[in-house]
Amino acid sequence: MGIKNYLVNRIAELGSIHMTLLDPDKVSANEFRELALMVQEYGSDALMVGGSLGISEGQLDEYLSAVKDLLKIPVILFPGSVANLSKYADAVFFLSVLNSADPYFIVGAQIQASVLLVKKFRNLEPISLAYIIVGDGGAVGYVSHARPIPYDRDDIALAYAYAAQLMGFDMIYLEAGSGARESVRPRMVSRIKQLVSKPLIVGGGIKDPERAAELALAGADAVVTGTIIEEKPELIKDIIRAVHEGGSSRRSLKRNQEP
Repeated sequence: MGIKNYLVNRIAELGSIHMTLLDPDKVSANEFRELALMVQEYGSDALMVGGSLGISEGQLDEYLSAVKDLLKIPVILFPGSVANLSKYADAVFFLSVLNSADPYFIVGAQIQASVLLVKKFRNLEPISLAYIIVGDGGAVGYVSHARPIPYDRDDIALAYAYAAQLMGFDMIYLEAGSGARESVRPRMVSRIKQLVSKPLIVGGGIKDPERAAELALAGADAVVTGTIIEEKPELIKDIIRAVHEGGSSRRSLKRNQEP
């Protein structure tokens, strides 16, 4: 089973899944290993690895080779540049920053990466991802020259997400930015899921189990947390549980509404 199919099947099974994002630039190799094993034990459904700044292919290889044989959950690269690829991962989110003002981040980097995937990284499964920056945007918004969608402009976010579906992306990611003061709002997620059927991932600024559950209940097929595991690792178990419970509740509500 491919990684994309694994994610889709887990979403169908659980309603919403949790993915952990670890940035090798912010933790040591030992910390990375410990955190990866911890979130797997706590029930996170996949490990995303990447960051906006400062990660080399060599560093990725060092970190991932040390945990690859210890993890049963898939390792998915979340690249901040074309240098963020490693043969020790299972898949890569082949992302396009749809609301960047710079064509390089929409299609230029992707052209370069496609050549690398063919020549050096054929083992990586590419999963096309429409990446939409919301609110503060964080470092990724600044680096990618994005024009972030305001938190309260559900209509603009919906237009981008539906365009991404029509363009054939495998998945859609709403990103408020690492450590953002506020996450994407549940109302925006709910509005998008009324029209968009592609798996919807939401990340950035999710600081507690309550907001994680709200996003899952609103329609987030996957909830991503990263900064919180570095700052308050004691919360991650409850956040993972909250995502799964929120997804289960949403799935039950949907079944009850069916004729």
